[in-house]
This record gives sequence, C-alpha cells and structure tokens, in this order.
Amino acid sequence: MTSRPHHRPMTPGSNFFEAITGGVDPALVSEAADRAASLLVRGAREADDDEIADRLLHLADTEGIEAIAEVWSGSPADSLAGCLWRLYLLRSWVYADPVAVAREFEAGRVRAQVARVVAGVADPPGPDELKAMVDQVLRGIAGSDFADVLLRAAAFARVVATGRATLTGPSEAEVRRMLVLAEQLEAAGHAELRHGLA
Repeated sequence: MTSRPHHRPMTPGSNFFEAITGGVDPALVSEAADRAASLLVRGAREADDDEIADRLLHLADTEGIEAIAEVWSGSPADSLAGCLWRLYLLRSWVYADPVAVAREFEAGRVRAQVARVVAGVADPPGPDELKAMVDQVLRGIAGSDFADVLLRAAAFARVVATGRATLTGPSEAEVRRMLVLAEQLEAAGHAELRHGLA
C-alpha cells in the first residue's frame, strides 16, 4: 500500500476529444452512407432522367470502387447503402473479368432456368452481353422499380453461383460468396417490394 493520497481521476475537457486525430466517427460515416444511398436511389427514380442514369451507372468508374467501398461496404445487406455496394461490386467484377463471368454464367444457366430468365441476359451470354446486362440492371436504379433491380441482380448472381458449383476451377468459398450475394440481394428485393428499404 502506498502512502500517496487518493487523487480524483482527471476528466477530459471537450478539447481533449477534439485533439485526437486518426479517424472519422463511424456513426457519421454510416449516416452519410445511408443519406447518399437514399438520395441516389429515391432521387434518381423521381428525376426519370437518362443523364442521371448514366451518371449512376458510371459512379464507380468516376469515383473509384475504393471510394464507394469506403462509404458503403460496411452497411448492412438489407439497407439501401448495402444494396448499392453489392450492385457496384457486381458490376466491377463483371467488367474486371467478363470472360470468366461468361463461362460461369454459361455453366449455370442450364441448371438455373428461372434465375436465368429473371436476370435477362441475351443468348448466348458472352462477355459483352453480360456487361450490357449488368449496365442495364444498374440503369434501372434511375428508371425502374428498385426491387426489380435487386431481384435481377440476385438472379444473375444465383446463375453464376450455380455455374461455379459445376466447374472445377472455383473454390467452395467462391461458390458460397456468390450464393450469399444472391441471397442478400434477393432478400433486399423482397423487402423493398413489401415496405421499401430504409
């Protein structure tokens, strides 16, 4: 035991917290992500403007998928921000490796007939056709019902997951990731149909 008298703990003043650097408040980032997603989805649909649809389509190209990830990747799958993150991630993946995507889609379309039809990919589904389909889906954010956008993207991901499962190259984890993406988008699409996503 020490003979030192007990000192009351120091309580930091407001300047203490302001002086700490090294990050942004996660709650503020989350709030900004949700507001931006809501403005993009709800505002674009109300505008019904082809120029806005083009800007939405190329958002990841102009701002970078990394910038989008920084804002939306931590959002729940059943939020507008989480859905937009998944949609842009899907588009970036299709553009990054359209030949492999076409191979996986082709392998899955025989076994996932209903999903193939909902996805709306031209026949035969080559790399250019898949790019056109994913662009058409994202354009739908501004021009159609958001639930349709989500359900089409989910159907596309389900066909790809089915194709991956039949091929020898993709790992079980890759199949599972695509299936989870399909399930998340589908669940969000049904939630949007029922009561709208927050």
